[in-house]
Amino acid sequence: MNQANLDMARLRERHRLMLRIRAFEEAAIRAADNKLVLGAIHPSVGQEAVAAGVCVPLRKDDLLLSTHRGHGHTLAKGADAGAMMRELFGREGGNCGGKGGSMHIADFDVGMLGANGVVGANINIAAGAAHAIKLRGGDQITVCIFGDGAVNRGPFLEGLNWAAAFKLPVLFVCEDNGYASTTKSLVVTGGSDLSARAEALGLPTESVDGNDVMAVEETALRLGAAIRAGAGPRFLHARTYRLLGHTSVDPAKYRPAGEADGKWADDPIQRAADLLAAAGISEDDLKSDASAAEIEMQAAYDDAASAPWPSVRAAYDDVQDVGAVPAPQGL
Repeated sequence: MNQANLDMARLRERHRLMLRIRAFEEAAIRAADNKLVLGAIHPSVGQEAVAAGVCVPLRKDDLLLSTHRGHGHTLAKGADAGAMMRELFGREGGNCGGKGGSMHIADFDVGMLGANGVVGANINIAAGAAHAIKLRGGDQITVCIFGDGAVNRGPFLEGLNWAAAFKLPVLFVCEDNGYASTTKSLVVTGGSDLSARAEALGLPTESVDGNDVMAVEETALRLGAAIRAGAGPRFLHARTYRLLGHTSVDPAKYRPAGEADGKWADDPIQRAADLLAAAGISEDDLKSDASAAEIEMQAAYDDAASAPWPSVRAAYDDVQDVGAVPAPQGL
């Protein structure tokens, strides 16, 4: 993007957010290594610009659906990092009481309806949420973020078709990182481009450099404004790259040798830092921003590690028909 057209104050805020997202995920990976987080952690290192660019422009009452790789989306929508870390640790005070964990984190207070461990399942949920908005006559929008692997699953066709047929207020964002788990997506995806499938269902589509946070934000703002004005669903194809493996313990040996190494040069955080440096932000200031993010997430880590476990009785909260199930004696 042309540096002369950039709002540098806004870029620095987005850079700080991306630093926070990365620091959160690095802390989560450490926690998994230390057996403080059980189950898979799916890092979005290298994809932070999509989270920041798409989610920051949203209103608090707008709705968001995410993937199993959703820490960054959740943070960018406004969720508290400390509560998120407690959730990953399974501790009291987590966003979902420690029950959702990494892949099913949600925060209804900020409109984040949940991540989803089932690839593509969030697409149909997003269509339903958007339909509810339309029936109620609200002016919110729903944003649904999913990976390139999801376009080959049934919910993609079902959800986008429903949204198009009923002209629903939803922005579908394909966060295309090149890989569906351990498989290069293009090898198992027919057609010339992922956007062609959305276009075939009647959705206007746009493609954006998903590592350029300002380009992502400007495109998402424009598409969101059209949706909010009643234009119906839109599809955004954000091209990015997953710099780490599918999970925190995946060495990603299925990728061609040197591929990931070359992609680090296009790291969205470094790209933003380079623009800021060129605009006169000092190296010390940039280091200070990075340090602040690391300190914040280390504090969240330490707090989560010392937080109490939920009571056993809490397992019976939020459960349908719990009245028919007797609670254990003595709790």
